[in-house]
Amino acid sequence: MSLVRIAVAAALLTPVCAVAAPHNDLRDIRIGMPTSALPSSGYGGFSCQADQSKKLPGWDAYRTCPPSADGTRMISFRYDDSGSAGDDKTEVAGQPVELALLIDNDGNVVGIKIDTDPHARLYLRKKAFLFALQIKARFGQDGWTCSQTAPSPTEQPIGGVFFHEHCEKTTPARRFLVDRELFRDPSKDLRDFTSATKLTILGPPPPG
Repeated sequence: MSLVRIAVAAALLTPVCAVAAPHNDLRDIRIGMPTSALPSSGYGGFSCQADQSKKLPGWDAYRTCPPSADGTRMISFRYDDSGSAGDDKTEVAGQPVELALLIDNDGNVVGIKIDTDPHARLYLRKKAFLFALQIKARFGQDGWTCSQTAPSPTEQPIGGVFFHEHCEKTTPARRFLVDRELFRDPSKDLRDFTSATKLTILGPPPPG
């Protein structure tokens, strides 16, 4: 698939945009922050990720969301810069994304999820799997441990290119989990394909 090869070349030639300012993980948000310290402006569209119909007035309503198996609650959100000189596109490194915070029972941010938007325009969705390359460039190429799942009958390569990959990297301060996918179901329309990257940023694992 020539479009894939062209997209790969374009990504390698494009400078990587910073995911966050120094010491932060995403804009002005960082792991370990209490919800009381999260910005009161610049963000909106709050909802429980486990139930998108459950809209929230703000970060501090996280306890109304159902807990996951590990006890954390996940709040979906988007950028809302309509009151500033910027715009409200929810993008990271030029890629439309869906965002969520993982919040523990003590009200602290313990994780950030950044997933490419499956509803993005076709042109951008084709390149969503390349976001994984930008993540690795941002956080360092070394130290990643990756595993690849073999294609199944409903997950076939696109033009000879296939990704169903999970990668992890642990540093003294953070743990990064990246899932990258590029494949299609041969029984479906050519436009119905999967191209995605999912990033989870966590604090360091507990000692021992």
